[in-house]
Amino acid sequence: MPAKPVVSTYRVQVRPGFDLDVTAGLAGYLADLGVTHLYSAPLLAAAAGSAHGYDVVDHRQVNPEIGGEPGRQRLLRALRDAGLGLVVDIVPNHAGVAVPVANPPWWDVLRRGRDSAYADWFDIDWQRGRLLLPVLADTPDALDDLTLADGELRYHEHRFPVADGTGEGSPRDVHDRQHYELVSWRRGDAELTYRRFFAVSSLAGLRVEDPDVFAATHELILAWVAAGEVDGIRVDHPDGLRDPAGYLARLRGAAPDVWLIVEKILEYGEELPGWPVDGTTGYDALGAVGGLFVDGDAEADFTALDTRLAGRATSWAELTHDTKLGAASRLLSTELTRLAALTPDVEPAAARAALAELAAAFAVYRGYPPEGARHLANARAEAGRRRTDLTGALDAVTRRLRDPDDELARRFPQFTGAVMAKGVEDTAYYRWSRFIALNEVGGSPTHFGTLPGRFHRFAAARHERWPASMTTLSTHDTKRGEDVRARLAVLAELPQRWAEAVTGWMAAVPLPDAALAHLLWQTAVGAWPIERERLHAYAEKAAREAAASTSWTDPDPDFERALHAVVDAMYDDRAVASELAAFAAEITPPGWSNSLGQKLVQLAMPGVPDTYQGTELWDNSLVDPDNRRPVDFDVRRELLARLDAGWQPAVDDTGAAKLLVVSRTLRARRDLPELFGDYQPLIVHGPAARHVVAFDRGGAVAVATRLPLRLATGGGWRDTTLALPVNEMSCLFTGRVYSGSQVRLAELLTTYPVALLVPTT
Repeated sequence: MPAKPVVSTYRVQVRPGFDLDVTAGLAGYLADLGVTHLYSAPLLAAAAGSAHGYDVVDHRQVNPEIGGEPGRQRLLRALRDAGLGLVVDIVPNHAGVAVPVANPPWWDVLRRGRDSAYADWFDIDWQRGRLLLPVLADTPDALDDLTLADGELRYHEHRFPVADGTGEGSPRDVHDRQHYELVSWRRGDAELTYRRFFAVSSLAGLRVEDPDVFAATHELILAWVAAGEVDGIRVDHPDGLRDPAGYLARLRGAAPDVWLIVEKILEYGEELPGWPVDGTTGYDALGAVGGLFVDGDAEADFTALDTRLAGRATSWAELTHDTKLGAASRLLSTELTRLAALTPDVEPAAARAALAELAAAFAVYRGYPPEGARHLANARAEAGRRRTDLTGALDAVTRRLRDPDDELARRFPQFTGAVMAKGVEDTAYYRWSRFIALNEVGGSPTHFGTLPGRFHRFAAARHERWPASMTTLSTHDTKRGEDVRARLAVLAELPQRWAEAVTGWMAAVPLPDAALAHLLWQTAVGAWPIERERLHAYAEKAAREAAASTSWTDPDPDFERALHAVVDAMYDDRAVASELAAFAAEITPPGWSNSLGQKLVQLAMPGVPDTYQGTELWDNSLVDPDNRRPVDFDVRRELLARLDAGWQPAVDDTGAAKLLVVSRTLRARRDLPELFGDYQPLIVHGPAARHVVAFDRGGAVAVATRLPLRLATGGGWRDTTLALPVNEMSCLFTGRVYSGSQVRLAELLTTYPVALLVPTT
């Protein structure tokens, strides 16, 4: 059965507590909203209670905690009845092993070692002896708590199998005979014997490059595809695979007709490799769209503020080098050790240092032909500049990395992706607080804003090369919700006001980490009003991720008390709380304008637009798990029904104006596809031309306001006009009709800061 074309998607975090039956209940609403496909979180059996599904433990079945196969069938019927299709998320890189007994192949490997039928499933370095499992307390006598029960070894709540014929004697004696060794949790980052997902020891790397492993782990998903039950597949973290190109070719061969997208995070200016896929999950679009609403003229002001607050200038290049080097040499030390062991001709310490420096200097997540050689050459040059003492080791290692058939060259790219993710996304983004609206997955914090001309070139290139790539503004991995970023963008229009306000707050409630304090105050003003417990949770996570004043492995109680005191002061200190609320209230309306503008651009530009759950209304979510909070779909249904009954909402705190933009644009994409087959920038004339971005998709015209505060202080639209492609067009948001070859923006954008025009005939 041919796949149903994917025009737009709506992401739902299907999970225990929001299972397949609850999701099925959304089908009618999603159809009314205008999407064509439900885009679900992973559906296969995951670790008990998993809130995300990326820790799959059994590839043979649907997660019973979300309804199992019967629940999936009910979901399919509901989607079919509503005219919707299904896009599923799959996780080929790793599997959940936190509870060994829940993962039958892993359990068998622990029990039988290299003789297990599943020994080749996992990326295990069998040359290094027993399989190390980092579960023990970090005390010398931790193994004293080991017990034997029901033919298993037990360590508190942890259960482990016992190999045949090895169960006699004390628990320690039995443990010493196993194919695995239980070790301190602190050794997880230093000396494990299996590849992990990033630094998560409970997620073990899979060897899907092995055809048998691919077949076993994809059998169920591909059966759904063959039955016509899946129209699209999202591939999680392809950069972690040994051979992403080979994997994707095999997957495309098995599912030739599905819409296939990959979670490939591209650095600024990087192109997606020529894989047999339809595109990425949209972080590249997120950065380009969001940048449109940031005033690049404010960069110098924010740099000066950042320097003054920190007491010194902070270089992004130096910061990220340091955080990536730290990730490579400490957090991912076990992976570095495995790589260094592949270079026996180089002194071990020098090999480790050279490989870590190369990874820290690598400009992208992972190098792919033909650009990979250039990235490696640049990394070698930069590493050599920093470490002249490593010239010999760097030369020896680089020679090996240039040979695509060398085992070192096959494994090193898996390492650089993890180093980038942990060093930049999960560390530097929490330390570099100059202007956090730009600190986003796939973003480039040093590129302060996107001019319309650059955006148009980006969008035209997408239309030409990747017309079916996803676009998005929020995902389960974004550092903050789209409307938080949109409000924070307003700060770039009043940099002096912000500098005065935040300087006063930081003086009134000091924190001995100025960069983190600046991040926290920006977060508060971007998300305000926000529940106290949510901001406390965010502050603690941000501080520990930054790992500058406290960390996950070694929390600093004194610093964290001071951190939480700052959060409490935002609510309890009357002067501070009043000023914070007033400032947030002042920038909220222009933030709404940015939100509507970026949402229209994202939904109407070339690509397949995704709407993350709940973001059809204003959303002040922060980083996960905050962005997985329950969504009130009853409110959304009610508001949509009112819109369909003719209600013309104001731009206010209900968020109904955003729902109007989302629903009308998605319906147009679904019902009028002939109007979205091209991409042309539109000409704007007049004194406020820089404050609008407008494009023609082949009949449908999208118009969005940018930099609304400067527009207002500059006198408004005045006689600025937009050229129209046809002489009579109507706005899908207001119903108004506009005639002639051009329209005055003061007339077009009088009700909303955005417009979506279509021909009347």
